[in-house]
Amino acid sequence: MDVQEIRKDFPITKDVIYLDSASTSLTPEPVLQAVLDYYHSYKANVGRGVYRMAQLADQRYREAHRKTAEFVGGAGPEGLTVFTRNTTESINIVASGLLWKKGDGIVTTLLEHHSNLLPWMRLRAKGIDLKIIKPDKFGMIDPADYEKAIAKGTRLVAVSQLSNALGTVLPVKEISKICREQGAALLVDAAQSVPHMPVDVKDIDCDFLCFSGHKMLAPMGSGVLWIKKDCEIEPLLVGGGMVQDVGNDGYEIKKGYEGYEAGTPDISAGIGLGASVDYLRRVGIEEIHHHEQRLTVKLLEGLQEMKGVSIYGPDPGSSRRARGGVVSFAVEGLLPHEVALMLDQASNISVRSGHHCCIPLMKHLGLKYGTVRASLYLYNTKDEIEKLLATLEQIARMA
Repeated sequence: MDVQEIRKDFPITKDVIYLDSASTSLTPEPVLQAVLDYYHSYKANVGRGVYRMAQLADQRYREAHRKTAEFVGGAGPEGLTVFTRNTTESINIVASGLLWKKGDGIVTTLLEHHSNLLPWMRLRAKGIDLKIIKPDKFGMIDPADYEKAIAKGTRLVAVSQLSNALGTVLPVKEISKICREQGAALLVDAAQSVPHMPVDVKDIDCDFLCFSGHKMLAPMGSGVLWIKKDCEIEPLLVGGGMVQDVGNDGYEIKKGYEGYEAGTPDISAGIGLGASVDYLRRVGIEEIHHHEQRLTVKLLEGLQEMKGVSIYGPDPGSSRRARGGVVSFAVEGLLPHEVALMLDQASNISVRSGHHCCIPLMKHLGLKYGTVRASLYLYNTKDEIEKLLATLEQIARMA
């Protein structure tokens, strides 16, 4: 892949070294143009009108659902692709939509983003049993711990495929196999994986896949919930657009994604998400993954050689399959926020600092103030990594 050619679609990269894509990605010109085209040329509501603009909007919005489903191997009758605002909403739809009964069990891990932890914690008040598997100091979990935690009473297992805080890649296929053996459903938080590596719901054999468009080049306010066929859940919202028929005695919900998308959706965000899928496919998700792996190795090797810098997450010498393009570290003598500010002021380098919406994990690791996090994507370059390392070395010497 030609990174310099790609960077032309991201004008902001001329002025900033952006290393916070785990929070939200930048958005390329073709995606922005797709959103503008909607507002300039055919702005209308979907699923309601028969006039030309409404039909065009409806067609593009449906096409975006199809493209997104195909991108994760979930197109066709085997599943349903619902547009949401983000991963958080997708997970909450599942948490509220399953018909829970007292004694049902949920298994998750301490590696999870708050979005894949708090919804399950809230269910404990309803008598649901929650088991949280703790990782070791490297952010790794022994496979035997999954087998021990996932038992016959487990109703749902909810895990991230890639940790947003440490970059740990969880063995979701192996976890899925345990779930099948125990009769548990599997929800995969793929917010950090879908934008960066090939993901196939059939290959994983999951029941729910949740991810965010804004982390994969799409506009803010775009998210996805993929639901496996026969995994029925109640819609979070009811109202306009999601009913087939209404009478004095009740209502009939539409089949398909419309049954879960009550009210007027963010149509432009959905269309933008479809355009972002087109963009990622043109570049090639395999090529993006390999590019990020090379940059991650370079960054880890540079940090390892730096005095006064600690790296968190899987051992840099471990298999590449154990790590994604998310690297957390700390500089001795400085708070994470101080390091982030220095990087920004010295070299226009944008990194994340703090707890990364993983407070329980940070407490478990003894990191009161969190870490500094650099997260990579297709528009980052070797030169940018070298600039980050050179600036960090100066900061570490001054600390």
